[in-house]
Amino acid sequence: MAKYNEKYFGKNSEVCAVENMLSAGEQIILREKPKRNAYILAQVLKMMPFALLWIVFDGAFIGLMIGFELFKSMPAPLIVFLVVFFAFHLLPVWIWISNVVTAGRRQKNIEYIFTDRRIIIKSGLIGIDVNNVFYADIQNVNLKVGLVDKLLHVGDIYISGSAQAQVLWDIENPYDVTSRLQKIVNDIKTDIYFPNALRPDTNSGFDTQYKPDK
Repeated sequence: MAKYNEKYFGKNSEVCAVENMLSAGEQIILREKPKRNAYILAQVLKMMPFALLWIVFDGAFIGLMIGFELFKSMPAPLIVFLVVFFAFHLLPVWIWISNVVTAGRRQKNIEYIFTDRRIIIKSGLIGIDVNNVFYADIQNVNLKVGLVDKLLHVGDIYISGSAQAQVLWDIENPYDVTSRLQKIVNDIKTDIYFPNALRPDTNSGFDTQYKPDK
């Protein structure tokens, strides 16, 4: 079982074993999940204005056709065509409803696992997808806190690297986590490029405090 490093995230973080995903000697620093109510609310609000506008537009058109009893004079093939057409035309609405209905399940499957080598991002609806972001590849760590995020005390952490970009959605204590993540990235990059063992005792350069074994 991996050891928990309290150096960056304190003693109160809940850490469990990550089955069959850690390399030999790899240590867990922290495990995080999106805050449930914030994540579900975000999925409800996302696309909602567009979906409601789409419903009003198509609903008004269908209502006019029913009001003027146009369906009675239409041949059956044309009615079938219109039903299929509107079923596809309402696709943005179905996508929005699907996102809302499955939000709870997706939030349950999302997990952000911080180790001393990488960030493991688990996500998915039915199956589980796993993405790895190695600290050495990270170029920027940015934080976005919107109005709703501020009310719910969460934030979205944007991580960009040389090969990919990832977002850690609806993280609690976002300022603290972002600050500590930036420190981890800085310490590990410094340790890679300027290993402690190769530094003279009188080195006046950057002195990393990254010591994963303590």
